[in-house]
Amino acid sequence: MSASSRLLTASPDAVAAAARRVMARCDELARVTATPGRIERVYLSPEHARVNRLAAEWMRELGMRTWQDAAGNQVGRIEAVGGRQPRSVSRTPQNIAGSVRSSRESAEFVSALGDVPALLLGSHLDTVIDAGRFDGIAGVLIALEVVRLLRVPTEGGWAVPLPFPIEVVAFSDEEGTRFGKALLGSSAVAGSWNDAWWTLTDAEGVSLRQAFLEFGLDPARIGEAARRPDELVAYLEAHIEQGPALDRAGEPLAVVSSIASARRFQLVVEGEARHAGGTPYDMRHDALLGASEAALAVERVCAAEHHIIGTVGRFEAFPGAVNVIPGEVRFSLDLRGEFDGERDRVWDVLSRDLDEIMGRRGLRWSAREVHSAPAVFCAPLLQDVVAAGIRATLPVRSDAAPVLFSPAGHDGMALGAITDVGMLFLRNPDGISHHPDEFVSAGDVAHGIRALAESILHLAAEPR
Repeated sequence: MSASSRLLTASPDAVAAAARRVMARCDELARVTATPGRIERVYLSPEHARVNRLAAEWMRELGMRTWQDAAGNQVGRIEAVGGRQPRSVSRTPQNIAGSVRSSRESAEFVSALGDVPALLLGSHLDTVIDAGRFDGIAGVLIALEVVRLLRVPTEGGWAVPLPFPIEVVAFSDEEGTRFGKALLGSSAVAGSWNDAWWTLTDAEGVSLRQAFLEFGLDPARIGEAARRPDELVAYLEAHIEQGPALDRAGEPLAVVSSIASARRFQLVVEGEARHAGGTPYDMRHDALLGASEAALAVERVCAAEHHIIGTVGRFEAFPGAVNVIPGEVRFSLDLRGEFDGERDRVWDVLSRDLDEIMGRRGLRWSAREVHSAPAVFCAPLLQDVVAAGIRATLPVRSDAAPVLFSPAGHDGMALGAITDVGMLFLRNPDGISHHPDEFVSAGDVAHGIRALAESILHLAAEPR
């Protein structure tokens, strides 16, 4: 029986059971947190190690070889039926899995995989502070359930009846919560690690280099996490939509056309701290009022643009006394757009507006760019196979599957440098994300599992 016909005869009960397993494991992972009562799981933390061990266990249940790479990403691989098996290595992948001291062994295993390109599936297991339980996490678990649906028993264990192996990656640091730099895990896989990042520090003053060592990773071996383009077929990711478009349209699934470009800035407004009661208004240089006007300018300018989103997320005034005019304000700006050029044009507009605001108020301002990522466009072929997967899952639809641009960032932004990227969105009721109320229904998860599996089968049928 072909892979396609086998999957199409899978019972609705089996897919529903897979969805229930995803929901239960999302709950289980939510309990792995640094702060009781809210979800907090950041890069190179004890919680990161715990979820990697859980993910490795679930991968091995499916007959996958597992390893933790040199950046702390957890990976599982299942070979293709009839495909060449990996050459022997000094330690079994099962022994490698979950060990934070095994970067050398994991590198040996990856190199032993040979020249059989793999289809990469996955998402991330790290979170923002006070997070929801589905952002990223559901994508990793959906990928594992797709492997469960596609695999077949073989003499040596399990394999997938496809022309390529499948690897599932649980990326370790998509959010950038701890060190302020997003996509660290996937950047390492893409071979775009920047040595300047080693000096980044967390809120406690711990450097990224020190955190690596404390976690059991060797900074000198970070290059071993990198994958070559010829090792990969493509990268496919299922993810909850982090906005309300699907919910408003009454649609459970969508094809993602592109991932937003992003720039992040730390801005400083300098004025003069003076007595709150003794300083007349014509002598005030209030940094807080100037920064507040700047934040309103971000809203005004970006709201008038198509697919440009600007957010001021942090705002701190100094010296911070109730009876002192603020002399300095520091705030963040997250600027996203569908196209790099439009995003950059809006930054130029905002810069001119800030010049006018600060000049009028007798203030000074400066900006330091802390993050920049270009827009990543999903490969046309992968958009087509995801659309085909949705049609196979929801055959009653009479029109084409919805196509959405993602204003949220994803690990695919980094992986786009080495392979084609495709994404499947799942409906998120009310579109709330990065919040404890974040949600996706078990029914939509079931649709997502089947649609991703069908997408892979359509990709497998493409001439190679």
